[in-house]
Amino acid sequence: MTTSRMRIEIGEQPEALTRTIDALLPRMSDVGLLARGTRQVLFIARGSSDNAAVYGRYLVESHTGRLATLAAPSIATTYKKQLDLSGVLAVAISQSGKTEEIVETLDWATRSGARTVAITNGAGSPLAEAAEVALITEAGDELAVPATKTYTTQLAALSVLALGLGADVDLGDLRRVPDEVERLIALTEASEALPAIVEELAQVPGAVVSGRGIAFGTALELALKLKEACYLHAMGLSYADLLHGPIAVVDDQTPALLVAADAGPTLSGTIALAQRVKSAGARAYGIGGGTGLAQASSLALPGPALPEWVSPLGLIVPGQILVENLARRLGLDPDVPRGLNKVTQTD
Repeated sequence: MTTSRMRIEIGEQPEALTRTIDALLPRMSDVGLLARGTRQVLFIARGSSDNAAVYGRYLVESHTGRLATLAAPSIATTYKKQLDLSGVLAVAISQSGKTEEIVETLDWATRSGARTVAITNGAGSPLAEAAEVALITEAGDELAVPATKTYTTQLAALSVLALGLGADVDLGDLRRVPDEVERLIALTEASEALPAIVEELAQVPGAVVSGRGIAFGTALELALKLKEACYLHAMGLSYADLLHGPIAVVDDQTPALLVAADAGPTLSGTIALAQRVKSAGARAYGIGGGTGLAQASSLALPGPALPEWVSPLGLIVPGQILVENLARRLGLDPDVPRGLNKVTQTD
């Protein structure tokens, strides 16, 4: 069987992460200097980059003490309303750096008084040129439409951003990420649970994907991948929101995929959710969460042996492999999902 481009690019992530971390750690001081005099962070993004921004928001708020939020680009591009963004560090995230809406929104942030950072894989791109500080990821060319290495290197850049903002974390954790991702790829592909989960998901029309806190962005990204590459009706939800009503859709035809770091304040709630899903007669598939989530789930894939703050850099990887395998099981080409292009333009 021909190896998909998506699978090749999944395998390139350890080296891409190493290059990105090595290139960006020296930029921590640039971020710190730019952020002087700012009080909060505004993330500007769409698609997978928006899911990366969700990670950035939780990381910044939980480890730097700054308020962080996600921008609504339509305020700038459609409503054309000027806001007072003095005291704001605006961080625009785009894989290509060519999405006009994101570039326009960063320009709007500048005019509104914000200091600006770009996170992009596009050196010399319009977004990189528009920002005061550009954190260029070193993912290399990515040809498959579903983002893999450009997504995880964005997470690495956001980790560096948080460090530049004074995050109370251990820098050594970030340096361990590439080796852990390499180990996790091998563990996932050797897992007996992988083909079993693929076969079960091939029989259902949709799924719920849930995580909370720092893992929430991973849940959103995995749901997006299931939609774009496998055409499943996948909902990405915080488990807190899931319990406020949407859990009613979980049944024998709508399983739940649950993601969590191996330790942290949201793990116990994720384990309890897996138990509740199973008690309702539905299947629960765990990703990460250590032995606790694995034992509470119907089937489980391993997660990264990393502390919670950097766990999303590895936690999405078993999900990427699952999606690539499921797409091929369904007879789909994961590299070229229907109706999608590598660079999406919106207004």
